[in-house]
Amino acid sequence: MVMNTWSSDAIGWIAIATGIVGLLGLVFIVLFFTVGQPFGTLNDICIGLTAILSMVLVWVLYPGQNAQSPLLNKIMLGLALLGMLVVVIGSVLVISGARGWFLAGLYMAVGYALIGLWLLGLNYAALGSNPWSHSLVIFGLVIGVIMALGLAAVPGMFNGIDSQESASWLINIGQAGALGWLVLYPIWCILVGRSLLL
Repeated sequence: MVMNTWSSDAIGWIAIATGIVGLLGLVFIVLFFTVGQPFGTLNDICIGLTAILSMVLVWVLYPGQNAQSPLLNKIMLGLALLGMLVVVIGSVLVISGARGWFLAGLYMAVGYALIGLWLLGLNYAALGSNPWSHSLVIFGLVIGVIMALGLAAVPGMFNGIDSQESASWLINIGQAGALGWLVLYPIWCILVGRSLLL
């Protein structure tokens, strides 16, 4: 993968910032379930910010990716942009109180699933170009697949399902993608950032 006009250090710091904000969101959700508010709101803010930072990461990596497969990478860029927008909408819905946490979570699952498809494409392209270690690429592929499970939440998002009791088993599978975007993806971002800074 050819890097672009952005230096490896700048891309590395963007990746690390993305990972740190994502992990901070994980800490806040744990604190929300043990202590309560305002940690739930702080978690929702971090989830939205992580999606925005992910889009920045996608953008700075795009010129290098685009050199290899222009059409595929335009599609991946579009999916990541749409994913970021859907995640931010979910965050705004729950922070504003316009919708409940369950429906907002479906928006987040679907949005991060789209970002996960970008992650799959990025790491698949990285298999042949070795921008970072093979194990990190494989880790990225696995995370992308887990995040993509969120696509199963699309029907629940479009039907406005806002309670766990009303959700089908398929929608619950979609929520399993949270393991990818809430836990593993931030770790991957930090590891990639660290590898670019070395």
